[in-house]
Amino acid sequence: MRVYNFSAGPAMLPEPVLRTVQEELLDWHGIGSSIIEVSHRGKHFSEVIARAEADLRKLLSIPEDYAVLFLQGGATLQFSAIPMNLLGGGSADYVVTGAWSQKAFAEAQRIAPVLGGRVRLAGSTEESGFTRAPRPEELSLDPNARYVHVCTNETIHGVEWLELEALQASGVPLVADMSSHLLSRPIDVRRFGLIYAGAQKNIGPAGLTLVIVRRDLMASPWEGTPPVLRYDRMAENGSMLNTPPTFAIYVAGLVFQWLESLGGLAAMAQRNEAKARLLYECIDATPFYRNAVEPRWRSWMNVPFRLADESLNETFLQQAEAAGLKYLKGHKMVGGMRASIYNAMPLEGVEALAAFLRDFAVRHA
Repeated sequence: MRVYNFSAGPAMLPEPVLRTVQEELLDWHGIGSSIIEVSHRGKHFSEVIARAEADLRKLLSIPEDYAVLFLQGGATLQFSAIPMNLLGGGSADYVVTGAWSQKAFAEAQRIAPVLGGRVRLAGSTEESGFTRAPRPEELSLDPNARYVHVCTNETIHGVEWLELEALQASGVPLVADMSSHLLSRPIDVRRFGLIYAGAQKNIGPAGLTLVIVRRDLMASPWEGTPPVLRYDRMAENGSMLNTPPTFAIYVAGLVFQWLESLGGLAAMAQRNEAKARLLYECIDATPFYRNAVEPRWRSWMNVPFRLADESLNETFLQQAEAAGLKYLKGHKMVGGMRASIYNAMPLEGVEALAAFLRDFAVRHA
């Protein structure tokens, strides 16, 4: 029996996609082999990656002056690759709104001197406990920066930030880590110079990283950048300078087709907003639970919450698992609970969690 999987990642995949993978795994489209057994340069996988890129471009309305790269190393490797490709001996601004933007800033600080550049902390909400995005007056932006880096959805702290006008006013290219909410709603790609995302939330299996980058920003990588980390080289080679993560790309392509079959990202946004609203209303309805994020900045994807009596944490997790609601334990950095309700989580799963929350509160209040 499949359970409701609230893991932050690797996360649940759509059941129709998993069934297609199961059906095709031994013999893909009658070729007598699995798609993960054939050459990445052969016609069969070339068909898979070409369709995946075309479907992704359609879902996000990605303009032709942006390259789509299917890479490896997770979003974490991009913490190094981004300054290697974009810093160019200049300066970059970083805005810190949670654990992942904090890690990106720390890595950029470490590597920037090697590249002959520097990075600045242009804003942080650490003093708030990462419970919100910064206000415009809290930002200190350099109009001559090579780029401004943000994480638009903080998976651990549950802060989602897409009101980015204050960052874009100077015209400096905006670089966004969208690992935990890319494809959860429509976005205007043209607002960004570069978008990157680990796949293991809304896109597909772990092992694939998407980078969507404006082509003019690829022109001046640091001369010491390894070829597999150079966006221009990977773009020139169709993401196949080395062997790509073929299985992850194949499954991601099926996810893109599934999204399109449901009506695209506008339809997915309606589903996701409804799920998030249901869960937050349940949490807010009783003092037994608490979500610390300011309502304006609450993530649709990652919902952290705490029990008023944290001595009940283990009991809560055990009883939730017995009810088929799994992987609700919060990240070790912050503790508590966290429900990740990505695209593949059906409304029925959130309804089941809300019913459990209400019942547990009545029984243990």
